[in-house]
Amino acid sequence: MKAIQYKPILHRNEKRILVIFKKDVELTTRLCQNTDARWSQTHKAWHIADTNENRIKCNLPLTQSLQSQNKIHDINKHVLQDVKQLLILKGYSTNTQRTYINEVSIFLQAIGNTSAETFTVSRIKSYLAYCFEKLQLSENTLHSRINALKFYYEQVLKREKFFWEVPRPKKKLQLPKVISEEKILAGLLSVKNIKHQAILFTAYSAGLRVSEVVSIKVTDINSDRMQIFIRCAKGKKDRVVPLAQSTLQILRNYVRLYKPKEWLFEGQIPTEPYSSRSAQIIFNEVYKKLDLPKTLSFHCLRHSFATHLLENGTDIRYIQDLLGHNDILTTLRYTHVSKKSLANIESPLDKIMRKKNMH
Repeated sequence: MKAIQYKPILHRNEKRILVIFKKDVELTTRLCQNTDARWSQTHKAWHIADTNENRIKCNLPLTQSLQSQNKIHDINKHVLQDVKQLLILKGYSTNTQRTYINEVSIFLQAIGNTSAETFTVSRIKSYLAYCFEKLQLSENTLHSRINALKFYYEQVLKREKFFWEVPRPKKKLQLPKVISEEKILAGLLSVKNIKHQAILFTAYSAGLRVSEVVSIKVTDINSDRMQIFIRCAKGKKDRVVPLAQSTLQILRNYVRLYKPKEWLFEGQIPTEPYSSRSAQIIFNEVYKKLDLPKTLSFHCLRHSFATHLLENGTDIRYIQDLLGHNDILTTLRYTHVSKKSLANIESPLDKIMRKKNMH
């Protein structure tokens, strides 16, 4: 009997199960024919959907979500199905569906044998206060829980303006982390692997999210108009971004060598795109050599792109369109880290020292 190991993982924000075994054509064929198996370049192994059915087959413990559902009183067990059904019908993303289902599930466990439908605004306020004071949940988690409950009461149960009295915790203002133009260039030019270089060039030169970079198809590159078509990005929005001349040259060299068919950056299996995790690893390996903070991520390329545009005089509303932001306030964060705005402000210490040196 062939030795097979199973390991639950989170792959590209999706719960999967690694199926680890020595190279075997027959076993690989059977796995691919009978499951949704996909290859992970990062883990060097096949992985399948982390479902309760697959966990039973793999002799793994049931997922926490199923165990949690078992703790929900019978009076409220229909709630999760009602929420999930409407999320699907309204076309919410898989990540949002997972978040809302999880948050509503936690709420239903907490209220025990009390029907969720009977909850008033006052009782929900008390519950959220408990989450903040006793559970000490972060602002982001509280926002997710409020959004999930708001969806249930206002969308599923059709309660009109049910949440207008519920206050929201103030979010922390987190400034974007930016890499200097000099170190961006040093990192890009240091990459020897043409595919890795093409990924980083494309990401920075167009200000793309990592998920957008790996989702580009060969047909999305329009060299005649010097544009890249970004399809179904965050918020299910399409947009067009400029294709830099330097990036086009890198991409031409890359395509000539790798000959991608559908996805511009193919994964281990040509029919699948490159994984976001692998792109993050490329970034880490390149920029950790430049003595930058370890907390930096691939997304810093996008932050740096926006900040450098602002410092070079590009209108903030044009930057908003390029990044695909709905709210101009999101884009205005970059004014807080731009050297251009800070350069006009003199520290009072420098002024005092200058006066002292004049005497």
